Parts: sequence; C-alpha cells; structure tokens
Amino acid sequence: MNKLKNVLWIIALILVIVLIAGVGYGYYRKATMKVTNPVATMEVENFGTVKIELYPDLAPETVANFITLANRGFYDGLTFHRVVKDFMIQGGDPEGTGQGSAKISDLKDGGEDTAYSIKGEFVANGVNNTLKFEEGVIGMARNDYTSYSSTLTEESYNSGSSQFFIMTADNTSLNGYYTAFGKVIEGMDVIHNIENVEVKAADDSEQTGNTEVSTPVNPVTITSIKVETNGVDYGLPETLTPFDYMSWMYKQYGLDPSTLTE
Repeated sequence: MNKLKNVLWIIALILVIVLIAGVGYGYYRKATMKVTNPVATMEVENFGTVKIELYPDLAPETVANFITLANRGFYDGLTFHRVVKDFMIQGGDPEGTGQGSAKISDLKDGGEDTAYSIKGEFVANGVNNTLKFEEGVIGMARNDYTSYSSTLTEESYNSGSSQFFIMTADNTSLNGYYTAFGKVIEGMDVIHNIENVEVKAADDSEQTGNTEVSTPVNPVTITSIKVETNGVDYGLPETLTPFDYMSWMYKQYGLDPSTLTE
C-alpha cells in the first residue's frame, strides 16, 4: 500500500514539474520570440523595388488599412502624383490629383461604394506613436482644414484614407501631427531616384490656385504593392465618415447643402 502511495506521489510530482516547465517555457518563448513585422514590397515601373517594414504596434489602424488596400490590388497602377525634392514623394490617390481617396468597397467585397477615412494615429490626436519622420519613413497623408477654420482640428486629424508619402529627408515639423507607420528597409536609392524626376505645376493650377511645382512631367507608376504578413491577420481598419468640406462651406454662408450638384 505504501509503495502504491509512493508511486502515486512520484507521478503527481512529475506531472507538477512538467506543468511548471511547460508554463515556464511558454513565458520564455513569449519573452524571447522576435515578432516579425509585416513587410510591403513595392514595384515602381522603370525604377525598381522598395521594401517597407510596417509597425502595427505604433499605428494599428493605419497598418491594417494599408495592408488591406495593398493586398486587394488597390495601389496597383496608381502613381506618385506629388514629388517634392528634399522632402517626400506622395502617392496612393486613385484620381492622381491629390484629391482622391479609397472607398469601403476597396476594403471588402460587398462594401458600400462610398469614401471613408481613418483615425490619425499620432501624439496630437491622442495616440502615443513615437516614430519620427526621418528619411525613409512612410506616413499617411491627410487634409488640413484648419486653414478654413481653427475649429476643424479633429476633422483634419482624422481625414487620412489611402494616400501615403515616403520621406526623402528628415522633417521634424511633421512629428506628432501625421501618422508615421513604417520605414524603407531596402530600395532607398529608388526613392531618391523618384525624388529627382522632372516636375511641373499641376495642369489645373490656375483654377485651383495651387502653384506648387511637384507634379511629375512623366508619370511615376506603382506597378504593385503587396504585403507579407507572416500569417498574421491584421483585420480591417475602423472606418470613419469623412468630413464633407463642401457641405460645411455651404452652411457657413447659410446655404442648403442639398442644392449641391454633382
């Protein structure tokens, strides 16, 4: 009887040791396992390949948005419509003018064919994103409506959609006011070659009043962007209803927004 008890105690002790070891190993793996960030591979026609590491821990909504659009082919065939030497190159606009954005239907099958925006993930908007806008960093473009009214801060901060820019030089003025969400890890020479293309003022500059000389004379086309997620599902971003500037402007003059025509 005593031998049986001893055997049972030994078995119980072994099970406890195995359990403790298993739990300890789990914590050890979790503490030491290197998390592999998603990497976007961008092919630019006549320029080459760029690889961009994305940082979902700093800007989860922005990264989820970029991954979804990229892997659904949204960016394929779009251009870098704005190039400013010693600053950045900007692309991701389906209209190619700087005024376009993605639609819900670009994020998922059966989605509404309406525009959307996402939350700006930066310090001024209450998000502790510490990534600085240095050479090679990719950021989410957004509108700035505060030039029309200082009350439109929130609308400005949360107006990003599909357009992004890649820094060709450091710029501290953007830190904390725009969403930085990744960095070029290969192909920075490609980015600088794009930075040096011949540019002009936009064709409609006289009508819009935007005389910035930043539109490439010859289109710089993104052949494709695909993101390797290493098996991780980053999900869909939380979408917001974009600010309707024209309706807001109508109301400022006491006009009925419903009279707006297409």
